[in-house]
Amino acid sequence: MVQIIKKLKIGNLEPKYPIVQGGMAVGISLDGLSSAVANAGGIGVIGTAGIGFFSNIRNYKEASIESLRKYIRNAREKTSGIIGVNIMVALTNYADMVKTAIDEGIDIIFSGAGLPLNLPSFITDNSKTKLVPIISSLKAAQIIVKRWFSKYKYIPDAFVLEGPLAGGHLGYKNNEIFLENKKLENNIPIVKEYLLEVEKKYGKRIPLIAGGGLFSKEDVEKVLNLGADGVQLGTRFIATEECDADINFKEVIINAKEENITIIKSPVGLPGRALKNSFIESVEKGEKKPYECRYHCIKTCDFKNAPYCIAKALYNAAIGDIENGFVFCGAAVSKVNKIQKVEEIINELFEI
Repeated sequence: MVQIIKKLKIGNLEPKYPIVQGGMAVGISLDGLSSAVANAGGIGVIGTAGIGFFSNIRNYKEASIESLRKYIRNAREKTSGIIGVNIMVALTNYADMVKTAIDEGIDIIFSGAGLPLNLPSFITDNSKTKLVPIISSLKAAQIIVKRWFSKYKYIPDAFVLEGPLAGGHLGYKNNEIFLENKKLENNIPIVKEYLLEVEKKYGKRIPLIAGGGLFSKEDVEKVLNLGADGVQLGTRFIATEECDADINFKEVIINAKEENITIIKSPVGLPGRALKNSFIESVEKGEKKPYECRYHCIKTCDFKNAPYCIAKALYNAAIGDIENGFVFCGAAVSKVNKIQKVEEIINELFEI
């Protein structure tokens, strides 16, 4: 077998394969999936949004900190590979999550759903954690580099560029999702060119990781050939034995057809790609799901007027109660038709 030769190096971190597992939150990628990806030679990522649901502590803020510590430590017990966390800027407990991850010595913080303009402020001289913003445009990369250097004299350790075919919340307006100039393949060379300019100016190499709707070895090769240093995949890793989601959630993924995919209007103010089901259909009809917001977990959530609690809906789905929730997915979900081992997927993507 011939291995695709392309190395992804983020500071002193160098996985065997240039792949990052998307940090799927509210119980989809915890210690099980992230450690399996790390053991298979990729970068495993714990999703932190809603992580407090998976704790017996009733105070959500305290539960989130306790859960994050637990899952990072659990992952460390299972792997000596590279483990990261995905922390949404839009979280009301963003600072707590970042500080906790750094205290636990996490390898990488991936941060999007907003511009992580103050992320370097949490780093200390002793921190080994790498900081990787998630962006959807060249403009976002430019703003972050300018702000981080002017205020903190810090250049990002890498960037993740997410295209509009990704699953979950998207960094695009509704009318931008299907525009030609927003396609991932059109923006990889543009962002890569800018990062090479930054390297020349500041003397620091910034790898570019690209993702959104990727599924096959051919998809991976295409993205790497366009100039990306690595790839990010999320949805395909849901259909694995090691994924932390309930089997009902995984079966929704492997049974999904292309016509089931829909773009929802999320209570947090962003469009999201999901699989249509009775829950989503009832919301679209104007039916409200009565609830009391005990968490206010997302800054941008209009929780006083929202038709449902998205955190609770995603939690319900993750634990197998699909009727009272729904499943986020990437655009390539219809190609996922069986449950595999993580190692099997990574070998398939990088070896012939």
